[in-house]
Amino acid sequence: MRENVIIIGAAGRDFHNFNTFFRDNERYNVVAFTASQIPFIDDRRYPPSLAGAHYPEGIPITLFERIEELIAENDVTTCIFSYSDISYQAMMGIGSRVMAAGANFTVLSQAQTQIASLKPVISVVAVRTGCGKSQTTRRVAEILQNAGKRIAVIRHPMPYGDLEAQRVQRFAAIEDLKKHKCTIEEMEEYEPHIAAGNVVFAGVDYLDIVRAAEAETDVILWDGGNNDFSFYASDLTICVTDPLRAGNEVTHYPGEVNLRIADVVIINKVDTASSDQVAAVRKNIVERAPAAKIIEAESPVTVDDPNAVKGKRVLVVEDGPTLTHGNMSIGAGYVAAELYGAAEIVDPKPFAVGSIKRTYKKFPQLDKVIPALGYSDEQLQELEETINGATCDVVLIGTPIDLSRIIKIDQPAVRVSYSLKEREPEALEAAVLSVLDGEKKVLTTSSS
Repeated sequence: MRENVIIIGAAGRDFHNFNTFFRDNERYNVVAFTASQIPFIDDRRYPPSLAGAHYPEGIPITLFERIEELIAENDVTTCIFSYSDISYQAMMGIGSRVMAAGANFTVLSQAQTQIASLKPVISVVAVRTGCGKSQTTRRVAEILQNAGKRIAVIRHPMPYGDLEAQRVQRFAAIEDLKKHKCTIEEMEEYEPHIAAGNVVFAGVDYLDIVRAAEAETDVILWDGGNNDFSFYASDLTICVTDPLRAGNEVTHYPGEVNLRIADVVIINKVDTASSDQVAAVRKNIVERAPAAKIIEAESPVTVDDPNAVKGKRVLVVEDGPTLTHGNMSIGAGYVAAELYGAAEIVDPKPFAVGSIKRTYKKFPQLDKVIPALGYSDEQLQELEETINGATCDVVLIGTPIDLSRIIKIDQPAVRVSYSLKEREPEALEAAVLSVLDGEKKVLTTSSS
């Protein structure tokens, strides 16, 4: 008899773990996925076309809150933890529930789930959400472009809609965002790459995705999500850390995995962190990844029109996952408001409606910023009502997309930009270019 398994996930790593380890595995029978972290992703099925021959009816996706009931009903022996950016304490709280219900609690390593690419792979990962992966990935892409290389950016999955339709997605123009019915979170990751002239691939089945990308690129550039490790065996792993959350690099899963396997570790935001914070992160890097090259970097913030901010009452809208998954209280928008002399940063909570209002209760660290949440049409409407209901002179948009293209903003709006500025630019460039001349690493990982 096959062993009954539940995969505990959040519409990303969970599907990848299934595809690479469980889909054709005769030993296991996956009876359910459970959903967490992301709203509106439960009450679906993983479709038969993706699930394979062993699952002619697909696999149900349900809320994690039912975990004890699911274990009992399905005679489950093992639950596989399969999502990212969670503290060790919270993770083992989940494990305790699973074990108390009579099942094993385990995780799969990168060696069991990574796919071999036919092209060189550079992976950008992090120890927490909001460390600066996106701007680091854009900087690596710039180095490769300057070297005359074609790049395919493969982004960590965010399949929150029709899974069958999202099996393989390709984004080469802004219009593709609408074509694939992207959420704000997806647009925040894809749009800056598209604006820089890069083609982005994402979706559900990352073997099919990489084969499609290989047909039109010289180098695969993995753009990680949260603090998950790469889906691909990598020739170079770049891990980004955040001294503003010093210590988090050794307290969250799987961020510490990324730290330990990194070839290059970037200590970002050294322009805003204290010397003690930077020193604490450096100490943890040296202890856990002694062979890694450490590069310090700044994260400079700019705005389209500084005069529109100075002396004004400013409403700040931030990148959503940085505040929610990443547990940050502020982001680039708040930093820009202070840097460019806003007279007041308006408290948005009195104007919040619906799910935006509930978000402040769920994430109490949030204060004078609005997370740009848009996982459904209803939530987009609530975001629009929250912004337009606020009394302010200008809306400062810290999310990396043109938010006014997605929702109607009544007040004047100014966009915030942020980039990576290494204190040793030649060091990162040398590491990236070394991949182009070297041989592929020996693979002991899954290719199917």
